[in-house]
Amino acid sequence: MSGPGGDERTEGSSIRELLLEQEDTASLIRDRTLLDPNEVVDEDRIVGRDAQLESITQYLSVVIQQERPPNLLLYGPSGTGKSLIINAVCQNIDELCESRDIQFGVVEMNCQNVGTLGSAVYELARRVADDAGTEVQVPEHGIPTKKKWRELYRLINEHYDTIVFVLDELDMLVGRRDKDEPAFSRLLYQLSRAGSTNEVTANVSVTAITNDTKMMEDVGSRALSSFTPEDVHFDDYDANQLREILRHREDAFYEDALSNDVIPLAAAFAAQTHGDARKAIDLMRTAGSIAERAGAEEVEEAHVRRAQDKVEKNRVLEVTRGISTQKKLCLFATAAVAQETGDGAAKSPHGYTIYQYLTDTLDADQYHQETYVNKMKELTTYSLVECERKSQGPHSGSYLEFTFGEDPGTIIETLREDSRISDIDAGDLRTVVNAQLRA
Repeated sequence: MSGPGGDERTEGSSIRELLLEQEDTASLIRDRTLLDPNEVVDEDRIVGRDAQLESITQYLSVVIQQERPPNLLLYGPSGTGKSLIINAVCQNIDELCESRDIQFGVVEMNCQNVGTLGSAVYELARRVADDAGTEVQVPEHGIPTKKKWRELYRLINEHYDTIVFVLDELDMLVGRRDKDEPAFSRLLYQLSRAGSTNEVTANVSVTAITNDTKMMEDVGSRALSSFTPEDVHFDDYDANQLREILRHREDAFYEDALSNDVIPLAAAFAAQTHGDARKAIDLMRTAGSIAERAGAEEVEEAHVRRAQDKVEKNRVLEVTRGISTQKKLCLFATAAVAQETGDGAAKSPHGYTIYQYLTDTLDADQYHQETYVNKMKELTTYSLVECERKSQGPHSGSYLEFTFGEDPGTIIETLREDSRISDIDAGDLRTVVNAQLRA
C-alpha cells in the first residue's frame, strides 16, 4: 500500500493496526461522556449551584400541574452552569410529564450562528418538528416570516400542552442592522405573547440565556412588557467549586489514573479565566488524552500544563482565524503591551502607540486612535479581552484599560501564524514596548 509520497507502508502500520494500537493505549479514560462539558449529567454531579437549581425548579414546577411557567432570564459568565441547570431541570420535568400523560416539550437553540429573525423562527419550527417526530410543512426560503410563525404555532398546537423554548446566547441574534431593534427583541416579543393570543393554545415559556448582563437594555418596550422574566444570576465558580465539579467527574477515569495534583491544577487554571467549568472539564479531558497518547501510566501535572497550552491556543486560533487584519494588529499590539506589564493589562494609549509601530513597520493602513479603541471593544465579545475605563487623575482625563483572561503570550504566538505579522521582529517589538512603558 503506497502512502502520500509513494513509499510502501510497512507491515504493522496499516490503518487497522494503528486503530488497534490506539485502542490498546487508551487505558486511562473509562467514560468519555463524563468529560463532555455539554453532557447533561445526573443531578448528584451538579455542584455549587444549589440556589439556582432550586429557583429554576420552583419556577418550572407548575408545568406538572399543567399551568404556564414564567419566562426566565439566566445570565452570567460562560461556563457557569446556565445551560446545565435548565437542561437538568427540564429533563426531570419531561419524565414526570410523561408519567402523567402531559405533552411537554423542550426546544433548545443556540443563537450564535442564526443570522436573522426569519432564520430563527424556521429553525425553531424545525426543532419542534424533530422533537414531535414530524416535518415542517413550509419551505425555509422564499416565504414571509409571518408564514414561518404560523407553521411554528401549528406545530406547537398539534403536539404540546406546554413547551419551553431555551434560547442560548440569545444576545448574538442581532439580525439586520437597519432594524430599529435587534432580532432577539422581536423574537422574545412574538414568543412571549404567543400564549396570550388565539394563535397558540398550548402554554409557551421562554428561557433566555446570555453572558451579556446588559442584554435587556436592548430589548424593545413591547418585548419588555410581554417577556417580563424571572431573573436567575449565575456567578463565577471559585477554585474550590471547580475542584468539586471535577471530583464529581473523576470516575470518568479508571481508578488511580489521576495523580493527586491533576484536579487542583485544572481547577486553578479554570479559576483564572472567570471560573469556567467547561474549561476545567475540557482541560481534564485533554490532559487524559495527552497522557494516553504518550502511553503514560497516569495523568500527571505535566499533562495538565500541556493541555492548558493546547486549549488556550485552540480557542485563540479559532477566534483569531476569522477576524480582520486590522483587528489582528490591534489585538497583537495590545497583547504585546500586556505581556510586558506583567499583570495582563494594557492601557489604550500604550496599545495604540504599538499599533502605530506595527502598521508603520508593515506598511499597513493606519487608523485613528478612536478606531483602534472601537476595534478592541469589539474584540471583548470574543472573551479574549475585557476593558474598563479608568481615570488618570482630576486633570489628566481617562483611558481604557484592556485586560486579558488568557496569557497574552499565547495570543501573540497564535497571531504570528499570520504571515504578515510573523515578519515583526520580537526583539525590536519588545524594545519599543518597554520604551513606551517607561516614557
